[in-house]
Amino acid sequence: MRINSVKKALAEGKFQLGTGFGQLRSAEIPKLLKAAGFDWAFVDTEHGNFDLETVQDLCRVASLVDFCPIVRVADMQYSLVARALDCGAEGIIFPRVESVEALERGVSWAKFPPVGIRGFGLTAMQIDWDTKPAFPQIIEHVNANTLVVFQIETQKALDARDELLSVPGIDAVLIGPADLSISLGVPGEFQHPKMVAAIEAVRDSCVKHGVAPGMQTRTPALATFWKERGMRFLGCSNDTGMLFDRACDLSRTIRG
Repeated sequence: MRINSVKKALAEGKFQLGTGFGQLRSAEIPKLLKAAGFDWAFVDTEHGNFDLETVQDLCRVASLVDFCPIVRVADMQYSLVARALDCGAEGIIFPRVESVEALERGVSWAKFPPVGIRGFGLTAMQIDWDTKPAFPQIIEHVNANTLVVFQIETQKALDARDELLSVPGIDAVLIGPADLSISLGVPGEFQHPKMVAAIEAVRDSCVKHGVAPGMQTRTPALATFWKERGMRFLGCSNDTGMLFDRACDLSRTIRG
């Protein structure tokens, strides 16, 4: 059975680089990202267009190349969480979290009893066709290796960050800067003093509660800015963003 290398690295205080994808339906994407030096990517079923079969194909290929697939679910619903994990996701990202009670329920959906209430629906594929472990060993291993992440994207969540970060079972935070900037009244101004202060406050609370601080960024410059300021679960760009940026660069260079 696989060890979740990203969860292990974060627990050891190490930096882990990721990105997002939710538009380009190719199983080569996880292999490409792994070869490029990324550690993880979130399969975006909140804003992306992937159906469940595509999610399973992407997660399966990712697991074969030791790349960590994390599914961002569209909403806080048990069926979305359990089915993503049953498809092979090694972690879940909960978007738009503002309530301790909702986050507690979400964590319980991602874990098998006695830790949570996830129904046992694993296939042989998910345990690498290993027939030796018994149910108790499988349950213990999967619970220990499922990464649980939630997003802080609003002023309300920012104000409740210490209570949210106190929920047991949280491994990392992924700040959503676009929605957070809108909520703070500075839409798209990612380095506005209000944004920087808010993000640093989340980072400091993460450190206090032993949770890996992280965020999604749009550019290498922003990613570097926040890496230097302690973000360890750091995402940059996405599938279409990378393709568009490189296409623009090639076009400008060749056309002169």
